[in-house]
Amino acid sequence: MKISTKGRYALRMLLDLAQNQGDGYVSLKDIAQRQDVSKKYLEQIVPLLNKSNMLRTNRGYQGGYRLAKAPEEYTVGEVLRITEGDLAPVACLQTGVVDCPRAEQCLTISVWEGLYKVVNRYLDSITLQDILNSGPGCGDDYCI
Repeated sequence: MKISTKGRYALRMLLDLAQNQGDGYVSLKDIAQRQDVSKKYLEQIVPLLNKSNMLRTNRGYQGGYRLAKAPEEYTVGEVLRITEGDLAPVACLQTGVVDCPRAEQCLTISVWEGLYKVVNRYLDSITLQDILNSGPGCGDDYCI
């Protein structure tokens, strides 16, 4: 499993919003500058997060984005599934049901199912707030 820049940048964007939520709505320009990410790339990520009700938006003067919920209500797993799609390690598990004509005689399916469960459980156990709490100077339990 490889997480693309879309997933990593979405997570960084949401963390930036969490860190700056006291400033009201935050512009993509400001996020792009702080995160050293292309504003155009963030513009491609925003619709995915908006569609999933992760963001609140405000247009016009002092417009921008903010989190729709508290940082402890967002999990890394949720963010990655929105941006990356299913996190299944093999194609036959992507639908949530083993969809393979060889499933009955497949000796490795239990390995992939176990990996899938571990990855999801781990990523769903980490919230944005957990990452903020473990940031530089806080002890590094998580590395994203």
